[in-house]
Amino acid sequence: MALPGIEWRTSPGLVPYEDALAEMEARAAAIRDSGAQELIWLLEHPPLFTAGTSADPAELFNPRGLPVHEAGRGGRYTYHGPGQRIAYLCLDLDRRGRDIRRFVHALEGWMIAALADVGVEARREPGRIGIWTGEGTAEAKIGAIGVRVRRWVTMHGLSINVAPDLSQFSGIVPCGISEFGVTSLENLTGATAMAPLDAALEAHFPSFLKALEG
Repeated sequence: MALPGIEWRTSPGLVPYEDALAEMEARAAAIRDSGAQELIWLLEHPPLFTAGTSADPAELFNPRGLPVHEAGRGGRYTYHGPGQRIAYLCLDLDRRGRDIRRFVHALEGWMIAALADVGVEARREPGRIGIWTGEGTAEAKIGAIGVRVRRWVTMHGLSINVAPDLSQFSGIVPCGISEFGVTSLENLTGATAMAPLDAALEAHFPSFLKALEG
């Protein structure tokens, strides 16, 4: 995607978490200190858990002994792994409106619009973190959000379950919410490819920017 001042990157394979975190921190510092390009980075990680700043050790079971990384973002524990689309955003809120709530709301809207394009009706739920789908006993979480803002530059971002191993989520209480399960595009539609979701995220990105800037 060609947008002035923004690099849109899609990484093949599995990106080690430590590498992604180092890249985000370096880019965020460069954006603030020297006006570097902002970054939207689509990727997948190997199987791991990340702990946000509100993580409760009682919510980590980890029977398979997956790596656990301190993320520095908001939120609690979440799982990342193959088959999950992650979008990391290094954006300068100093010039896009210093409003973190609006940023999170715009992220939610971006996810909902992209999921609609690939056949999933998703929504926000008051009082809950993330993006949800289904009703009654079929209600489940399909997307997560966890962000950090340093000197008004964002890091981390969102994840959407395309075709991950959902059993891995049993190693934690996902984002501290135990009453509901998690689901995926594969569960709901049979889709396993990243490309259609990536195209939908790209198509709705200008609307996300518009919502972000008010």
